[in-house]
Formats: sequence, C-alpha cells, structure tokens
Amino acid sequence: METIFGNIQGLKSSQLKQLQRLYHQRISGDRITTTDFAQRLAAISTEINQPICTYINRRGQVIRVGVGTPRQTQIPPLELPRYGAERLSGIRCLSTNLKSEQPSESALTAMALQRLDALVVFNITGGGFTKRGGGSTGYVKEAYLAHLVANSKQLVVTQSAGISIGDADTYSHISPPLSLDALADQDFLDLVASLEEEFSREYVAQEVDADHDRVVIVGVLTENITPQQFQDIIVELTRLVDTAGGIVLQTLQQKRSRIHPQTVIGEGKVQEVAIAVQTLGANLVVFDRDLSRSQVRNLEAQIGVRVVDRTEVILDIFAQRAQSGAGKLQVELAQLGYMLPRLTGKGEGMSRLGGGIGTRGPGETKLETERRAIQKRISRLQHEVNQLQAHRCRLRQRRQHREVPSVALVGYTNAGKSTLLNALTNSEVYTADQLFATLDPTTRRLIIPHAETGAPQETLMTDTVGFIHELPASLMDAFRATLEEVTEADALLHLVDLSHPAWLNHIRAVRDILAQMPITPGPALVAFNKIDQVSSETLALAREEFPLAVFISASQRLGLETLRQRLSLLIQYAVGDD
Repeated sequence: METIFGNIQGLKSSQLKQLQRLYHQRISGDRITTTDFAQRLAAISTEINQPICTYINRRGQVIRVGVGTPRQTQIPPLELPRYGAERLSGIRCLSTNLKSEQPSESALTAMALQRLDALVVFNITGGGFTKRGGGSTGYVKEAYLAHLVANSKQLVVTQSAGISIGDADTYSHISPPLSLDALADQDFLDLVASLEEEFSREYVAQEVDADHDRVVIVGVLTENITPQQFQDIIVELTRLVDTAGGIVLQTLQQKRSRIHPQTVIGEGKVQEVAIAVQTLGANLVVFDRDLSRSQVRNLEAQIGVRVVDRTEVILDIFAQRAQSGAGKLQVELAQLGYMLPRLTGKGEGMSRLGGGIGTRGPGETKLETERRAIQKRISRLQHEVNQLQAHRCRLRQRRQHREVPSVALVGYTNAGKSTLLNALTNSEVYTADQLFATLDPTTRRLIIPHAETGAPQETLMTDTVGFIHELPASLMDAFRATLEEVTEADALLHLVDLSHPAWLNHIRAVRDILAQMPITPGPALVAFNKIDQVSSETLALAREEFPLAVFISASQRLGLETLRQRLSLLIQYAVGDD
C-alpha cells in the first residue's frame, strides 16, 4: 500500500484511499500538471481541510504524497538523487494552499533544500465554483509557479560576521498568479532544460578536483570565547581542512548562548547549511567542535551529506602523515578510540575482525558484535603500543647510560620545529608549510659548546609531533609512547611562531598540554621563530612578555649561535652534577 506522509491523524479511511489513489495518476512528461489533476488535489485538500503535496518525477509519476506544507512533507536529503550543483533533483512539487497568498518563504526554502525542478502552489477556494467563459473552474482560485534561479552572486551574501544565505526571493523566481489553463500549457521540459543550462554556466567556475572533498565549514560562537579567538579557531580549521586535502567553498557561523543538544546549531541555520551544500555542490560539512554520534546522525539526515567534526579532520591528517609502523599503529589506535563511543551503525567492515566463537551470542545485535570487534582490536593495538613504549624506554636508557643529555623540541604545529632541527644539525628532515607536516619523532645529534669549558658537547635533540589547541584526547592517549619523548627529555625547547597572529594562544595551548603529561617535563627555554616576518611592535611585545626568551629565524639562520649558547646553559641547569 502506498505511504502517505505528514499529518494524517484524524483522516477517514476513505480520505486516505483518495490520497493513495494519487500514486496511480500520471502526467505527460512535458507538462507541469493538468487541470484535472490540479482540481483533484484541490478537492481532496478541501475535504480534509489541510494542505497536501504531491512530488512528481520527470516521467510524470507521483513518487510521494504528503499531508501538510512543502516544508512539512519535504523529501529527506538522503533520499534525494545526488547530483552536482549544476543539476536539479528531477522532482517537482504540486502543493495546495488554504489561503490566498504567494508561496511562503518556508515553502521556497524547502524547494531550495530539495533542489526541486519547480514548486507549484494552488490557492484553493474552500468550495467548488464554476466560472463562465472559461478559465479556472472548480476548487482552484489561482496558481503560482516558483523555481530556483542560478545566480550565486545573489545567493551568497558576505557580511562582516561571516557568510550567510540571502532571502528566499534572491534564490527563487515566483510567477504572477496563473490560471490553470495557462499553467497546464507551459512546456515543463523546456523550462527545466533552460534552468539547468543556466546552473551549468554559473557553476562551471566552481568546479573542483574530484579527488578533493568540497567542504562547507560551520562554526559556533559561544559565550566562553571572544570573537577574536573564534576567528582564530575558524582560520585554523580552514588550514586543517586544506592540509587534509579538502577545498573550503564557504564558511557559515552562528552565535549561540548554548549548543543545541540535537543539532549544535539552530533549525534555521541547519536549513541554511543545507541550502549552501546544495547550491555549491559540497559533499562534506565540517564543524569546529566535537560532535556526538546522535548530532552527526541528525545533521546528516537534514543536510544530506557527510558531517564530521574537527577531531575527525585531525585524525585524517595523522593517518595521511604516518610513515613509520609506530606512527600508523598509534593513528589506528586513536581512530578506533574515537570511533568506539560513537558506534551506532558505523564500522560495518569491522565485523570481520571479530569473527569466531563467542562473537555471535543469542540475541546479540550486529552493533554489539562490531563494538566487541573494535574493543578486541583496540586491546591488541594497546599491547603493541606498550611494546613500543618499552622499546623507546630501552633506547632512552642507552642514551642515559652514555650520559648524553637530551632536548625535546616542542611547540604548536607549523611553528618550524623541523626546519630548526635541520638548521641546527644539518639534517634533512621533511619540512612543509602545513599543519602536522611531521608526525613521527626524529632524533638527531647536536653539538653545542659546554656551558663552562666551551668544549664541544654532544647533545640529542628530538623533534616531536606538533601540538594544537584542544588536542583530541584520543590522540593524547594513543601517542603517549611518542609524547614520552617530551617527559623523558632533560630539557625542552619550546618553539613559537611569532608571525602567527595567535602566538600567545599557541603558547598557552602548548603549556596546557604539557601540564597534562603524567610526568612533569624538564625545564624549558622559549624560542620565538620567524622574527624576519614580524613587525617591530610584535617583537617588542614578545620581548616584554618573555624577557628570557631567544629570538631566531630558523629558515634564515638568524640567532642560532645565541640559541646554542642558551641551550648549553639550559642543559647545565637541567643535568646539574649528574
């Protein structure tokens, strides 16, 4: 039996049968509607005293019947055909309206969300009538035809607070009131073809490489952060997406006193995001904060494309950067640790990991089997990480036995740590102007003058993984074997990118992460990098705030001799008489 969607409570069985019979109607493919079909919709709507909507494909088949407005009966995004930004969905909506008015903004929004070929609204009289001399007869007083317009310059409005979608009348066109005869005479296929030709011309410049995700970023400004901090977070998230291989098409933001528990952002903003995704042809939405699995599920159902959070982007970057076996091991552990509490239908491929006796108990659901498989895999990886820790510990004991002091190079991601390591040790560690360019720790021999005698002194310097604001807990736990290089070093060299506008926040973020270490790290020397790219005012502020710091440019090899001397004093202080 054909399904009737929307508000069907209180309807008689005879009325439901009338609605179900609409599924058996067929309209010629080149017509928007026929007068008979329109009158039949209006008659049923009048009898039940509610608006109804029928959704018809380009073959003229009714594919969905709903009781309610276009907004209340719209097709979920995940059930719509997935076309590019230059295509419409291939579905039109014929809707009745109990009031005599133009299509409402909510109806036009529903049209945009579904990328409908057209939206037709029949204003009904409330009772049948006959008009002498032709024209409209029966229950339809007048009709409106609405469709999308291909003008992205109107659709996307840039504001000082961010980017938002324009009003409904900027992305849609509404006809004047039409008679049923005039509406039925229009060539529907010609209309659709001309619209899609316009969309194709408009969006050809927005085509991007198919190998890259096309991303819309969503940020939420809450009361616990300042507008400047929020902008820094959004800029950093944009860089993270770029590093992960995505292309940011648009950024949307909302100011809220508290996060919406179901969708993070409000209902209106969810619709705005969905319209942006449809309009720009995006295939991924990235939020600036961690999302629960239920929030992801709700958002994906309403937006129609994949939704991820900031942590997933960072995990993806780590997965791409991991080169060594140890790095890949820790990345997988972090990914599974992140996935497990969010497992509600995800991880279907994981079930093969847990096959065998004991995983298919009576009444056990597929989800429970998947969760058990992931837990089993996590335990195995945890065992391997423990072995990795023991191996690194033996290496450190050998270095300590040789009485070679060690310095761990720490700092915010992209501060220039690998570039400095290369400059100090004449190495060729991989460097790039990207976040998390270096993932695996690298140790090199560094010769510096002894603090007292001036004689050459051998030191080991280790380049560690870059830190970031609110480093995901799953990464902290998975990379503890790597982070132990920081806690076991005799001293730390904290490198800061002084050219970054948020350098002070970066210092606080690094110190917060160091404070979470299970073992208190050794004494630290702050070194400000990239001084060749900063103003004299910024330099003066940093000198005032951190009078004991060293100021260098690793790429230009400025201040490196001073840094070597300060490192020797730091090591002497850290090691003492040992």
